[in-house]
Amino acid sequence: MKSLIALALMGVSTFAAAASVESSNKSAVQEYTYSTHLDIAKVIDMSTVPNVCEVVPATMTYEDHQGQRHTIEYKVMGNGCSQS
Repeated sequence: MKSLIALALMGVSTFAAAASVESSNKSAVQEYTYSTHLDIAKVIDMSTVPNVCEVVPATMTYEDHQGQRHTIEYKVMGNGCSQS
């Protein structure tokens, strides 16, 4: 019985450690403004722009010149507008 409890506690601590590592790898999402200084050395990921005719939020994850990852959210016009 004691070994079962110890095994359960070890599993919980392993899960907590994995969650801590995962949250430290994710950067906080920063809202873009025209005064935001961007130091983009490498773009890692960009969200897909939906096929709607309205302004929608988009995100970009990038690395700066010191190797730090950042995620920024900005507004973009959707791809669903047609020019007639």
